[in-house]
Amino acid sequence: MVLQEYSEEDVGNILLLEHVNLGVPDQGTATLFYVVGLGLTRDPYLSVSVENMWINAGEQQFHLPTRAAQVVPGHIGVVVPSLKLLEARLESVRERLSGTGFGWTVKADHLEISCPWGNQLRCYEPSPEFGSAILGIPYVELRVRPGSADGIARFYLEALKAPATVYSEGGARVARVSVGCNQWLSFREWHGEIPPYDGHHIAIYIADFSGPYGFLKRRAKITEVRRHQFRFQEVLDPRSEETLLILEHEVRSLRHPMYRRFLINREPTQIQRNYRRGRDSLNPFGF
Repeated sequence: MVLQEYSEEDVGNILLLEHVNLGVPDQGTATLFYVVGLGLTRDPYLSVSVENMWINAGEQQFHLPTRAAQVVPGHIGVVVPSLKLLEARLESVRERLSGTGFGWTVKADHLEISCPWGNQLRCYEPSPEFGSAILGIPYVELRVRPGSADGIARFYLEALKAPATVYSEGGARVARVSVGCNQWLSFREWHGEIPPYDGHHIAIYIADFSGPYGFLKRRAKITEVRRHQFRFQEVLDPRSEETLLILEHEVRSLRHPMYRRFLINREPTQIQRNYRRGRDSLNPFGF
């Protein structure tokens, strides 16, 4: 009897991609897009003033502090319960978001959506690729310079101890890194212009905290240390020590008090005119 290796079951050291942080110049416009248009939920407990807004999307979040607009050079993957209902919500905010970068395009299996400041989202309906989630942020894809995918994969594999592979797709080399169960980061080599890094960041939780911390500390790459977490920005090739990418990572240990914090998600179809008792919340796993 030949037993399978089951390598597809491996998650690695990064257990959760928890949030994507993007500066927004106007909280009202952000509310129209993220809450009314996308149908996501403002966190009712934290960052409830006008300087910042946390938007719940299943077990993940968008953090939206008030500052100059920040744009990910690539796109953010989002899974939603229904593309048809999503498109109806987007249509409902079209007029109020006119004059911004807002818009969307219907594709075969997803919607390509531009936020008012140019961030690109690809929204999909639930599928086995996303596990049991019907709402969440399964991945972020970033454009990187040609020739960097292999070194980026080595960094995540050796420094952060996360499974990473490199493959070719559409004529480009792509590094894919596991950052949680049915979550990943993609780094796609891009021959066009890539804007300078503008300060956006991602937050991840890792099981082995001291190993990656030591790797980066020895190379003087740690930019901030706080209780249960640290930050770094430079993704470097462990072989050459060349910096391949600037992307701030907020790295948290599993002892961080906010690990797996329960997030409130509302059912966006619930409205006053057809109110259904007991249907206010949405289970991001569809049970």
